[in-house]
Amino acid sequence: MIEPSLRQIRYFIAVANAGQVSRAAIDLNVSQSAVTAAVKQLEEIVGAALFERHAAGVSLTYEGNLFLDHARHISAAVDEAVRLPSRMRDEVKGSIRLAMTYTVAGYYLPPFLARFSRNFPNIDVQLTEAARDEIEDGLVSGRFDLAVMLTSNILDQEGLGYDTLLKSRRRLWLSAQHPLLASPSISLQDVAEQPYIMLTVDEASNTAQRYWNRTSYRPQTIFRTSSVEAVRSMVANGTGVTILSDMVYRPRSLDGRRVEVVSLADRVPTMDVGLAWAANTDQSAATGAFMEFMHLGVSNDSQFDTIRSAMSR
Repeated sequence: MIEPSLRQIRYFIAVANAGQVSRAAIDLNVSQSAVTAAVKQLEEIVGAALFERHAAGVSLTYEGNLFLDHARHISAAVDEAVRLPSRMRDEVKGSIRLAMTYTVAGYYLPPFLARFSRNFPNIDVQLTEAARDEIEDGLVSGRFDLAVMLTSNILDQEGLGYDTLLKSRRRLWLSAQHPLLASPSISLQDVAEQPYIMLTVDEASNTAQRYWNRTSYRPQTIFRTSSVEAVRSMVANGTGVTILSDMVYRPRSLDGRRVEVVSLADRVPTMDVGLAWAANTDQSAATGAFMEFMHLGVSNDSQFDTIRSAMSR
């Protein structure tokens, strides 16, 4: 059986990130034909089309989404093996009181935590899920050493230091039969004419209000919920539409219905995820190792704003 090469996997990730073969080729500093050939070879090995081709570029197929998560893990694991010598890992000991917000805990951090534990077996990571304001207070008071949170939501700009690792695009979610899918361009004005499902967890509704307030339009909110899965199911079944980040996107609801995603013509801010800590505080060796590890973990994915995968049918 022919196995995919690391080059093919990295070219595939670059295309998924960019949404265009030409843009991926520029990012990789290689020819467009080389990227096209690598993706074609990978699709032949996998035995399925990983991208749907269209006039604006490419988008991931269902199989492409499934493959993307594994591809990221493979790429990150290789980087860790090369860049984190075992001697250094074994020598670092201690504990980290790590806080995280709900969205980070559910949709971003688990794979990193698992790999960190394997690479640094002598570091005890004590986990706490908390709201943004509780995390900010906990960092400043010393109750938490470090946090992985939505840095775009941080209010205590002076008391905290932070570093964004991921900028996840916010796009429009629609049912597979929604008439807006036939539109060549969709604006916030178009969205304002549709029934809207508003997510509230991790201050999502507050964030949405900020960018809606820049316009003269307002969403017709018919339902508010703290459950991402509830939003996904209601959108998939045609109850309404929503605007959420690619990080929490999955192409199917729990009942197996399709959720489509479309970029908006208007500028909508990204959802930023990153590390936060108390300003003017010395970091322990364990905390420093975790921070470095997180930066290495996303180094291959500088535009890590494409659809997260690991989805089930």
